[in-house]
Amino acid sequence: MSALSTIPTPALRGRRSEKAAPSAAVEHVAPSVAVESAAVASAAGTQRAARRVAGLVVKSVGIGMLVLAALVFLFLAIGPRVLGYQTSTMLTGSMAPLINPGDVVVTVPTPIADVKVGDIITYHIPVEDQRVETHRITEITATADGGVAVQTKGDANNGIDPWIATLQGKTVDKQVATIPYVGNAIRALREPMVRNILMYGAPAILVIGMLASIWTKDSTKTTPKGVAEPKAASGE
Repeated sequence: MSALSTIPTPALRGRRSEKAAPSAAVEHVAPSVAVESAAVASAAGTQRAARRVAGLVVKSVGIGMLVLAALVFLFLAIGPRVLGYQTSTMLTGSMAPLINPGDVVVTVPTPIADVKVGDIITYHIPVEDQRVETHRITEITATADGGVAVQTKGDANNGIDPWIATLQGKTVDKQVATIPYVGNAIRALREPMVRNILMYGAPAILVIGMLASIWTKDSTKTTPKGVAEPKAASGE
């Protein structure tokens, strides 16, 4: 009886050692799997961040173009009707350095009786093609019929203008502000190609940016690996 009772003991120990071997192998593989999972997660996070940045850039460009178009429209179309000012683009350097070519001159109607020497006015010259000129008043005289005549000069010109202009009506456009470089932008915006880009390109870019933003949000809503999906209640 004692011999039979001692035989099973080594056999049982041998079986336990054989079953323990797979467990050691699994523990050895687990670190490499974790490293690969971390690398995949890092790459996915980088891609999501890049898509998010691209979506924000596209959306910002679209919004910027729409805001620019709206501001130009308000400044050129709505402002003069509501606030009463006028705008003109300086084409020459006769008033440099105060007003340079491409600058926008903002004027307001001012009673002729209120203008004085030194003011800058925008008016039609009385000779040649009667073009619009923006120059500084150097002398004011009264005409025989009670009107007002002015002698003008460009700040950058060597001499006075070779004409004397009689101001017609009750008001004259007097310069109150100068906006640098905007005249060049306005001329560019009046080009058919640029106008079409603003009208159709800006909304298209904005829509693309919104779609990209939605796509980025949806792509991030994924269930992490190893996390079980919640089961719906059976209702029993």
